Amino acid sequence: MEHKETALTADVEATLIPQGDNCTLPAGTKVTITHKLGGNFTVMTGNGMFRISRDYAEALGETVEDLDAVAEKQEHDGPPDNEALWEQLRNVFDPEIPVNIVDLGLVYNLDVNEISDNHYLVHVDMTLTAPGCGMGPTIAEDAKGRLLGVAGVGDAHVEIVWDPPWTQDLISEEGKMQLGLI
Repeated sequence: MEHKETALTADVEATLIPQGDNCTLPAGTKVTITHKLGGNFTVMTGNGMFRISRDYAEALGETVEDLDAVAEKQEHDGPPDNEALWEQLRNVFDPEIPVNIVDLGLVYNLDVNEISDNHYLVHVDMTLTAPGCGMGPTIAEDAKGRLLGVAGVGDAHVEIVWDPPWTQDLISEEGKMQLGLI
């Protein structure tokens, strides 16, 4: 994506990267959009880098493409489709890295368990590229929201784990190509 400079047309809730602190960027703030991934935005300002949720796309003069939207739940019988779960996780990004969390190798485990009659819980163990990253809760919440949009999912739990430690060896071939590592 080519970087786009704009000014916010309204106050927006944002998350400071990498600390993960929540703040409000006031209308009129000049920003440069550096990433538009998974429907969320990474922007640079004179005060640092921020993640802005898809909910504030209009204030950035942007729209969120339908392909990025969380799937609308439909009537469903039985467990959720495993591939649909993985596809939704491929729409979740670390705001500093333009590769989804699946191809980054951050998702260690995905389990589906029936918790009551035709009510399924999806549990994901994921890690982060660095233990001190304050964006972990934001990324986990994005993942949970995506999973909840899959037909058959009644609840989702995304847990951040540190064992085994993440290394670049866990990045998929596609992710390595996107990052220019091969």
